[in-house]
Amino acid sequence: MSTLEWLLPIVYLAVLLLLVKPLGGFMARVYSGQRTFLHPVLAPVERLFYRTAAVNPDAEMTWKSYAVTMLVFNLLGFLAVYALQRLQGFLPLNPQGLAAVAPDSSFNTAVSFATNTNWQGYGGETTMSYLTQMLALTVQNFVSAATGMAVLVALARGVARHTAQTIGNFWVDLTRSTLYILLPLSLILALLLVSQGVVQTFRPYQTANLLQPTMDANGQRITEQTLAVGPAASQVAIKQLGTNGGGFFNTNSAHPFENPTPLSNFLELLAILLIPAALCYTFGKMIGDTRQGWAILAAMTLIFVVLVGMAVWAEQGGNPALTAVGVDQAPSAANPGGNMEGKEARFGVVSSALWATATTAASNGSVNAMHDSFMPLGGLAPLWLIQLGEIVYGGVGSGLYGMLAFVIVAVFVAGLMVGRTPEYLGKKIEAYEMKMASLMILIPVVVVLGGTAIAVVSPSGQAAIGNPGAHGFSEILYAFSSAGNNNGSAFAGLGANTPFYNTALGLAMLFARYWLAIPALAMAGSLASKKKVVAGAGTLPTHTPLFIAWLIGVIVIVGALSFVPALGLGPIVEHLMVYGH
Repeated sequence: MSTLEWLLPIVYLAVLLLLVKPLGGFMARVYSGQRTFLHPVLAPVERLFYRTAAVNPDAEMTWKSYAVTMLVFNLLGFLAVYALQRLQGFLPLNPQGLAAVAPDSSFNTAVSFATNTNWQGYGGETTMSYLTQMLALTVQNFVSAATGMAVLVALARGVARHTAQTIGNFWVDLTRSTLYILLPLSLILALLLVSQGVVQTFRPYQTANLLQPTMDANGQRITEQTLAVGPAASQVAIKQLGTNGGGFFNTNSAHPFENPTPLSNFLELLAILLIPAALCYTFGKMIGDTRQGWAILAAMTLIFVVLVGMAVWAEQGGNPALTAVGVDQAPSAANPGGNMEGKEARFGVVSSALWATATTAASNGSVNAMHDSFMPLGGLAPLWLIQLGEIVYGGVGSGLYGMLAFVIVAVFVAGLMVGRTPEYLGKKIEAYEMKMASLMILIPVVVVLGGTAIAVVSPSGQAAIGNPGAHGFSEILYAFSSAGNNNGSAFAGLGANTPFYNTALGLAMLFARYWLAIPALAMAGSLASKKKVVAGAGTLPTHTPLFIAWLIGVIVIVGALSFVPALGLGPIVEHLMVYGH
């Protein structure tokens, strides 16, 4: 491994953390209604939206009204995406004449993009028209991300307020998330990506003559290749910034038209964690104590660094099965070394392992290498990051409100240990908050393990397995972990574009998104209504290194208790099989 490769994770984390405070502070001003440098241009547009939609931006909502409004808005988005897929054969901007998407695949995709999961059981360039890619999928990339950010902001208000009955206005939070944050950042990133060669065009697919003709499986001579193009850069930008992850092309960010250069690779990788990390500082600003945001960010970063190291180590070590047949996997000037199966030579092992860890630390799910080709422990690192609940940075908004559920549990358990009523930021943590936090932590576990169990004993679930044994089990476990935590990446050896998996994974995505968002809003309403209590000598400080270590311990213990038995049947036993000979 070269010095440059060693430097990549260090430079990446340094740039990411340097951007946390400026972006996080900007977002806090946006959500607080303070003036920013974008207001002269965007404030009139914001007011126009409210007038057009007959929304009173000053009218706040209770948590129940906020939740119902969010659900209705997302339901309408789901229906729109489903309808556009089913009707795309009759609609414009379809130069390749692609037919309507099948009902089960349309359902799965509509759920996937409405829930910010962006699981894809289809090949984008062979299935979706330009209109569907833009009007259905890209629009949902914006509003599903903005929905997660809105729920987080509502929870932050619940923590900050006392003896209040309202937590904000969903329409205002949704609009400001989209207009002031996601749109400007996406515009900048899209232009940078176009400068690197990411395609952005409405022209039909292009035909190129092959320099060396070849033969197909039927013995027919092939002299031309069809190159899929389209309006990709605009979708790639928001897919990364909104932790969506759905690729314009089937191979996602391993495709040279989505991610052509090392610079585009770094920019997309940075975009994945940029907003989730910065929201930690936003949370601290909104509750009036930035130390709390830094403490949560520190816990996330420490877990992330350990699992990045694990993934890089596992992939850099190479595959002993290839070593046994004489394949040279040692790093050299002409050879990047390590396990290069399923990886782009443009990026190599370290960049691929870093991306795999970042995309599963966030609920992003985009890939620049095939996770199915990782070594068992290299694949375990991203898989376990998903199973922790997408809280290590996590999705935009959803990651942090998921992490706050763990904070509530950590505070509650610590309070029980010292024999006093637990408190968090001046609010007593009581039975109701613990019930909501427990739901947020346990529902994904039930969805993942229950869905996996049904799939491995069902003939329809077994029929899609391309690799029998431990790896096949890992593929199913990864699929339900990804859907049950709104990630979207896959161990792609599983043939998941079937009625069984499209339906089962679609239901998993619905449960994972809304059965977590609603308890988060309920907790926001409960905390907002509480009186503020004065911190005393027995109050547990939640910004200290001790609490950071305690929080990490709670996360790891819950993750271990929930998933180690299943991991033992998949990647752990596969690792023992690979290295046990």
